Amino acid sequence: MAERIQAEERQLNLIVALMATEIGLTKQQILESVSGYRQRAGAKADALEKMFERDKDDLRELGVPIETIGDSADPNDLREARYRIPKAEYDLPADIAFTPAEVAILALAGSVWSEGSLSKDATTGLRKIRALGIEVDEPIIGFAPRMTVREPSFAPLRDAIEACRVVTFDYLKPGEEEPRRRRVRPLALVDYEGRWHVSAHDVDADGDRMFLLARIVGDVVATRERFDPALRVGAGKRAEESLREVAARNRALLEVTPGSEAALRLARRGEPAAQGMHVSFVDLHILADELASYGPEVRVVEPEALRAAVVARLRAARDAHASEGSAA
Repeated sequence: MAERIQAEERQLNLIVALMATEIGLTKQQILESVSGYRQRAGAKADALEKMFERDKDDLRELGVPIETIGDSADPNDLREARYRIPKAEYDLPADIAFTPAEVAILALAGSVWSEGSLSKDATTGLRKIRALGIEVDEPIIGFAPRMTVREPSFAPLRDAIEACRVVTFDYLKPGEEEPRRRRVRPLALVDYEGRWHVSAHDVDADGDRMFLLARIVGDVVATRERFDPALRVGAGKRAEESLREVAARNRALLEVTPGSEAALRLARRGEPAAQGMHVSFVDLHILADELASYGPEVRVVEPEALRAAVVARLRAARDAHASEGSAA
């Protein structure tokens, strides 16, 4: 029995085949000649055709420009349609060339992203590199890192922004025991200080809001309700400016142990002060979580609300360890 070709390899073979033809290939020619389809010649015709249609849709979603050419006498007659990828639209510009080392680095960079918003772009880039006939399977370092967008809400929010669809989700604010259902028009996703936010218009509250993705509970559900695409224009820039303004208003005065991990991390965004360093922040609870993780390396001088939040977290950690010890 012939070895089954994986979907990614089959789609790469399809790209190469469609780039190699000027007049295009019919669906039947593709199913009979392209590796990944022809090995499954014994399968039902309907199953193979559905596989091709899925591959075609997936590649188009990744930005591959697959053209459908109808009958010359009747372009709308697609019964004997031919498919091709115009090389001029898919090839890299003629004045761009890569050394083998550069191609390997590009491949490594693309493989870093395992999920989330950049995975499609990374996959597109890797397939384009491989379609040039350059194999980049040789490792250039001992391991390849993996990066993920941890919040599962990122992808559905990104898709809703692109489709201009209103979404609903449950949002749990600090200090609240139960999440509240929100219905919003998502306008932009913003990465600020390593955390993702969605800038949105809250439909029920009739006001602009910023939501931290880490506090979205459960699934983001896209509704059938749409909104004007013009609302997205400039939304990302406005959101970043808003976050910077909030950070400028909120400053913590911290005493930090020199040479500690806390000193190394906080110094990157802090400013020296007479009594330690000032650190601006957007969310008091997030900063309190971080500072508590440093233990005795950090002491909060002000504001008092931040100091109290850090102390509460440290006491909770102490009590949890004490209870574990007594149970043992």
